Amino acid sequence: MFIKRLQLGFIHVAVAMTLVPINSTLNRVMIKELALSATLVAILASLPYLFAPIQVAIGSYSDRHPILGFRRTPYILAGLILCMLGLIVSPYVAFLMAENLPLGILAGIFAFGAWGMGYNLSSVSYLSLASEISGEDGRGKTIATMWFMMIVSIIATAIGLSRMVDPYTPAALIRAFGYIAASALILGLIGLVRLEPRSNISSSKAASESYTVKQMTSAITQNPVARIFFVYLLLLLAAILGQDVLLEPFGAEAFGMTVTQTTRITSIWGTFVLIAIIIAGLLEGRMAKKGIAQLGNLGALAGFAVIVVSGLSRSISIFYTGVTLLGLGTGLSTVANLSLMFDLTVPGMVGLYIGAWGFSNALSRLVGNLLAGILRDVVNQLTGAALSGYLVVFILEALMLLAATVMLTRIDVKKFQKNIEEPSFVEKIALASD
Repeated sequence: MFIKRLQLGFIHVAVAMTLVPINSTLNRVMIKELALSATLVAILASLPYLFAPIQVAIGSYSDRHPILGFRRTPYILAGLILCMLGLIVSPYVAFLMAENLPLGILAGIFAFGAWGMGYNLSSVSYLSLASEISGEDGRGKTIATMWFMMIVSIIATAIGLSRMVDPYTPAALIRAFGYIAASALILGLIGLVRLEPRSNISSSKAASESYTVKQMTSAITQNPVARIFFVYLLLLLAAILGQDVLLEPFGAEAFGMTVTQTTRITSIWGTFVLIAIIIAGLLEGRMAKKGIAQLGNLGALAGFAVIVVSGLSRSISIFYTGVTLLGLGTGLSTVANLSLMFDLTVPGMVGLYIGAWGFSNALSRLVGNLLAGILRDVVNQLTGAALSGYLVVFILEALMLLAATVMLTRIDVKKFQKNIEEPSFVEKIALASD
């Protein structure tokens, strides 16, 4: 099982590696070097999350339609290939947008759309495979292995990318993206070799545990604690993850950092996320999950506050302190809130609730990216100050974290479970499934 966990980790790493160049370096080049609208960049970067609801359909379809006896492998492979193609083409598209915006936008929709479709196709398939292979008792170890490998790969990819684009030239950027795409595809293929056992179940006999949007909506709206947790996740993740599209351009604008230097921001952030995950593991059992989550939320809030101060004071050392706090807060918050997410499920309807929390995650990334890009452009246009838009976004994200911190005090797992046991709620869920 250890080898299979490593293979699943390699697939997770392959997809994560394609995320780093697009969501970090390319964002910075498009906004700073090519002077493209942050709103446009945010929209393109958000396409994977716009497509996220199709994961439910993909998972259900792959359950019922195995290919050559495999229910997951062909879909994972197709997703990986789309991710690689999107990654390779994306820098060409960025430069095309700078020369011919209408044609570039059209090409960008296809390139970023291909990457987004590949991301959703592969991720839902390998997560389903991880759940099936690991079994209920081994899922925790499998998830921990995959997450650890993913964070390490993000750090390594950011460091490698920063070296490949030093000094920065368009040719160096295109070449670096190609190398990362090839490396990710090789790791993904290694992960897939003899990983999934061939199934004898025909497509006509394959069953699928599927839920409708109506069921998911009822599960959230009819339970007060579930409602609060859904909005809490939306605010929290929109704030923490919404900075992805702007942090590197901010470093370039505020401190004159080169492409190489801003690319390393991701590796610094990832290192402290990894440290925080280890700390959270040590705190587990010694400290309440909500306490760890609050510590992480407040740490991320402090990170945004320090980053705002760094922009006002033009101090790069203060900026790195803010990135460190943001990484530590993100790591602690991620681990604790994942634990809370699994606590806020119902035996027999785990897929329903995990789907709901996954939908909240995707929606928050979409809202966070769009809010950051649009607000940055609007404020910059109104004030004429290059840094004002970035600072307003970071202040808003800090306020969103403050609101989430207050909401967390109202989330009670025991109350959630008590409400689930009430016949009226169960009946409503049953009615929603009709």
